[in-house]
Amino acid sequence: MAESDWKQSSGTLVIGLGRFGSAVAATLGRLKREIMAVESDPRKVQIFAGRIPLVEADATNMEALEQLGAREFSSAVVGVGSSLEASVLITANLVDLGIPSIWAKATSREHGRILRRIGAHHVVYPEFDAGQRTAHLVGGRMLDYIEMDKQGFAIMKMRPPKEVQGFTLEESDVRAKYGVNVLGVLRPGRAFEYASSDTRIDREDIIIVSGDGSLLEYFANRP
Repeated sequence: MAESDWKQSSGTLVIGLGRFGSAVAATLGRLKREIMAVESDPRKVQIFAGRIPLVEADATNMEALEQLGAREFSSAVVGVGSSLEASVLITANLVDLGIPSIWAKATSREHGRILRRIGAHHVVYPEFDAGQRTAHLVGGRMLDYIEMDKQGFAIMKMRPPKEVQGFTLEESDVRAKYGVNVLGVLRPGRAFEYASSDTRIDREDIIIVSGDGSLLEYFANRP
């Protein structure tokens, strides 16, 4: 795609095509979002060429970013994490360009603090988050777990405990007994169903539940 096609873009600039950056770029592409990826490694450029809109450039160089029209993008994702210096320089360049929403990958809490101090709006810790999520899932009934805030509120996908199988939510009284809320049900071969007091939970169902993380853990560990 010609450089001029990007000049009035309101899309997302993805810098660095490692595992994290390439996953972000590919997902945005599937969602039909306007993106441009920037990668300095010729080998990675060759791998992803033709799969996503891509430019080979060094994003630590402000002049290179300006030539790409980077300031016209409404958001940017810094997927570079292995080099602290490159991560900081790229983020600082994006801040200086006035990008409204900057997401930056960090490999440690110290790295994250630096990124926030220089102006990153959002800092993500992919490895830490993946490890924390896996710890919740290992050996339990949970199929997926997402922590929503630092206070511990979370949403999980799980198979229902035996004591709620065959009963409506009103009959099993999950909220009163366990302090968690069943939001919906996934039934085999059927679309997602929002839960109500009349929703009956069967053994084959998968339920979506929200609440405090510790209460969710307790509920998920019921027999």
